Amino acid sequence: MTFEFLLTSLVVVLLPGTGVIYTLAIGLGQGFKPSIAAAFGCTLGIVPAAIASIVGLAAVFHTSALAFQILKYLGVAYLFYMAWSILRDGGALDVTKEKANHSTSQTILNGILLNIFNPKLSLFFLAFLPQFVSIEGAEATRQLVLLASVFMAITFVVFVLYGAFAAWTRDYIIAKPMVMKWMRRSFAGVFGLLGLKLALSSR
Repeated sequence: MTFEFLLTSLVVVLLPGTGVIYTLAIGLGQGFKPSIAAAFGCTLGIVPAAIASIVGLAAVFHTSALAFQILKYLGVAYLFYMAWSILRDGGALDVTKEKANHSTSQTILNGILLNIFNPKLSLFFLAFLPQFVSIEGAEATRQLVLLASVFMAITFVVFVLYGAFAAWTRDYIIAKPMVMKWMRRSFAGVFGLLGLKLALSSR
């Protein structure tokens, strides 16, 4: 494992994506502990993509247009669902002084599904991980598992920090209803745009 891998992984994880947006939304809407569940769910959602990359199954998406399209549109539908759930009353970003009592298991499941329904995650791992594995190495599989595990650990830590920041700003948001209103619209809009971007993408 190299410093280059750690630095690249950190940069990739820090970039705002569906997982970051979801964790921030949960942190703002429900507080720090639920945001940890969101971060955990998003991290678990990486497992299928990492396994697919390690065993080569991600190549199926590269060669089978149908398989890619099916998973892509499932992802699009789920992103639009997340946008709607944020906008509706009592949704993930419904911030009140009394923290919403949402199910921890549901928060984790939503995080998992966000990444499972993202076909580009498998392609990302297929392209990303092999760059840091020695071609001549006899234990390439073990190296890939180690790298994927480290990437997931970095993801979890960074997402928890994102959640902590969001939870820390809760009191400020609660005191300014108009800010909250536009935050909800912004988060919903981001999920909607991500869904639209995925729908329009070819690969």
